[in-house]
Amino acid sequence: MPRVKPLQAALMATPDETEAQFYEALQHADLDRVMSVWSDDEDIACIHPGGPRLVGAQAIRSAFESLFANGSVDARISQVRRIVAGGFAVHHVLEELRVATPEGPQRAYVLATNIFVKTPQGWRLLAHHASPGSPRQVQEFSDEPSMLH
Repeated sequence: MPRVKPLQAALMATPDETEAQFYEALQHADLDRVMSVWSDDEDIACIHPGGPRLVGAQAIRSAFESLFANGSVDARISQVRRIVAGGFAVHHVLEELRVATPEGPQRAYVLATNIFVKTPQGWRLLAHHASPGSPRQVQEFSDEPSMLH
C-alpha cells in the first residue's frame, strides 16, 4: 500500500506541532493523518501499551487501523518533558485516555515517549513507545535542581 502524502512541513515546523498533529489525528480516528506524521525511515517503531514492537509503516498502519475500528482515541497529553539535541527531540508525556465503558466514562493513564527527527519536510515521528500507567503515576518524581549559593 503506498504511503500517504505527508502534511505540509509548515504544519510541523517543530516537534510540538508534530506531536499536536499526532494526538489530534488520534482524536478523529484519521488514519491517513496519523501516518503522515511518521518519518519515511524504514525502521520507525511503535509500541502500544502491553503490545509488541511494531517496526515499519505497514505494521504501524495496520495497528492503528485495528485500533480505530473501535472508534477514535480520546488522548490528551500533559506533563511534557522535552529534550532537543540537534536534529532529534524526545518528549516524555503522560497520556490521559477517556474511555466509554458500560459503567460510564473512565480515565486511563499511559506513560509515553515520542521521538522526533528533523527532516527536509519538517519534524517527523520516529518512534512512539507507550506503557500502561496508573493514577499513582500521574505524580512526577524528579531530582531537585541543585543551587549554588
